[in-house]
Amino acid sequence: VPQAIQKGNMEVARIHAENAIRQKNQAINFLRMSARVDAVAARVQTAVTMGKVTKSMAGVVKSMDATLKSMNLEKISALMDKFEHQFETLDVQTQQMEDTMSNTTTLTTPQNQVDMLLQEMADEAGLDLNMELPQGQTGSVGTSVASAEQ
Repeated sequence: VPQAIQKGNMEVARIHAENAIRQKNQAINFLRMSARVDAVAARVQTAVTMGKVTKSMAGVVKSMDATLKSMNLEKISALMDKFEHQFETLDVQTQQMEDTMSNTTTLTTPQNQVDMLLQEMADEAGLDLNMELPQGQTGSVGTSVASAEQ
């Protein structure tokens, strides 16, 4: 664009500027799509994990019924140990899923932190950041992440 302007060819400069803006918008849209795909993948993984845990807990409940009928204390103790172990595993898996969700959703980044970073980078480069920054978008990914965490 600067070369075309220096040569006085405004039509070519305009075409280059339009191409640059279009490519920038396309890159931003790809990044948004990537964040949405990552969030969906994490939700699917959570659903699969919860399905496995549900099946496992169903087995434990059946065993618990049989054990409680016989009232064998050794079996009850072993069964409770197994249940506690599986519950700890569930806690670890749930924490992993929450970490994954928070890492894959870029749209939930606090806007004030983004603004402060932009201002800091502009100050370091000696630039004046006078433009009005757009407000953070609340898309379906941010909403679904909040409901998934609840």
